[in-house]
Amino acid sequence: MNAPASIDQLLPELDHRHLDWLEEEAIFILREAVAAFERPALLFSGGKDSCVVLRLAEKAFKNHLGNGVFKGRLPFPLVHVDTGHNFPEVIEFRDRRVTEMGERLVVGHLEDSMKRGTIRLAHPLESRNGHQTVTLLETIEEHRFDLMIGGARRDEEKARAKERIFSHRDSFGQWQPKEQRPELWTLFNTRIRPGEHMRAFPISNWTELDVWLYIARENIPLPSLYYAHDREVVRRKGLLVPVTEVTPPQSGETVETVQVRFRTVGDMTCTCPVESPAANAVEIVAETLKVTVSERGATRMDDRTSDASMERRKKEGYF
Repeated sequence: MNAPASIDQLLPELDHRHLDWLEEEAIFILREAVAAFERPALLFSGGKDSCVVLRLAEKAFKNHLGNGVFKGRLPFPLVHVDTGHNFPEVIEFRDRRVTEMGERLVVGHLEDSMKRGTIRLAHPLESRNGHQTVTLLETIEEHRFDLMIGGARRDEEKARAKERIFSHRDSFGQWQPKEQRPELWTLFNTRIRPGEHMRAFPISNWTELDVWLYIARENIPLPSLYYAHDREVVRRKGLLVPVTEVTPPQSGETVETVQVRFRTVGDMTCTCPVESPAANAVEIVAETLKVTVSERGATRMDDRTSDASMERRKKEGYF
């Protein structure tokens, strides 16, 4: 009676109708955003959440020809902040995906900010993740973007859990959590003053499970490191730290080759994989049904510095 169910037996029992509701809500938010602002842009890092938002944007603004094929152009460019410490697989995927779609990509390079002197690192191997804020705000100012569409979700982290779908940023790019605008009855206050801008998060109400269910249903392409692969890692403070040129093993650590996948993708200096044999989206759905720790809590070193680390970064203008 208590025999374990196989993945093929389990997944058909999941009710996918809520995905249709989430998709409809996200498309509505995207269309509201484009209608309300003059110079919107979509943050596209090549990560799974931004890939989902990109697919939703295609459904919102392009003609769907079937089988995941769309015709037309998006009414905004894609934007990525490149720290110089991104995983090569992600950068290769980003460039290939943008070329396939024929869209415009704006890349803000953190190293350009370093050359201008607006970012100064304490040492060459310091994590550049927190410094992305400066490059992002410089990119927004250079291109005069008044809306940045992102793939943040409320289930990721408690600072993001209390952020509105349309999140106001002042003239310094800062977020004031105590001055957020009400969003009753899906009515959004999108008014901004000159120099200010807004962030919009169409998949705020999605969970990690929703994202993977949607990826499986829509057959959305992702970077290969989201799926099981062998990688050299070291075990450090309960995390599997990938061995790279910017995250070398420390004295006394043992390098292991482990079958892993990434639940979230960011800067190499702060993103860790998890042990997993899941080789496709369906198997990841089955794994996600059993997890008890959020993807950022399980894989991000930058969120472990303090309980308020994310909120502090967001107040400064972080994603």
